[in-house]
Amino acid sequence: MSATNQAGEIIPLAPAHLRQAAEVMARAFHTDPLWQYLLPDEARRAALLLSSFRLFVRYTLRYGVGYTTTNVAGAACWLPPGNTTPTAGRMLRVAIHGAPLAFGPVALRRYSLVESHTARLHKQYAPGPHWYLWGLGVDPPSQGQGLGSLLIQPILARADADRLPCYLETMNERNLPFYQKRGFQVTSDGCPPGTTLRVWSMVREPQSADQGADPLNMLPKYAP
Repeated sequence: MSATNQAGEIIPLAPAHLRQAAEVMARAFHTDPLWQYLLPDEARRAALLLSSFRLFVRYTLRYGVGYTTTNVAGAACWLPPGNTTPTAGRMLRVAIHGAPLAFGPVALRRYSLVESHTARLHKQYAPGPHWYLWGLGVDPPSQGQGLGSLLIQPILARADADRLPCYLETMNERNLPFYQKRGFQVTSDGCPPGTTLRVWSMVREPQSADQGADPLNMLPKYAP
């Protein structure tokens, strides 16, 4: 059975998906190296992941472009050309009561070190108009079935049509082959100063039709 048959059709992310999408993303990222580094305690991590991804999905709904499935088995969250840097003001506007997340001073310091490093990488390796894959998560029971590929395909196709690159960072080495298979290439690899967390930045240049050996290029093109 195909990933789309198991998870439903790929559809634009909508406000009605907020709760489920945040829960799925929280489960998908529970063992991610970034979140393990920021919040080593599992119980605290689980609680803060959920509140963090509620904010994350709200931001995507208001300022970005997202895709999910009809049964919300995963989500791809993109920021579009010209709006690829999340701002503090916009974060506050989409936060519940504008309250900051209760990360605590240690986690906030770690986050600050990582964030400043990834911001430099982003500016260096994607200086012009581009699509930013801000987050991609698939519910653990649905992983390994091709759903992640389907979720990012609409914007990859749109970027190709507009001749624009796509950019992302990952802190999980296991993700590299997945993204490389879809045209992303590693542009940097290293730890932010003062941390033990390894970060890879990746860029995907626009692909032409004759580069489409990947059968995903034959999928219908979705637009928000």
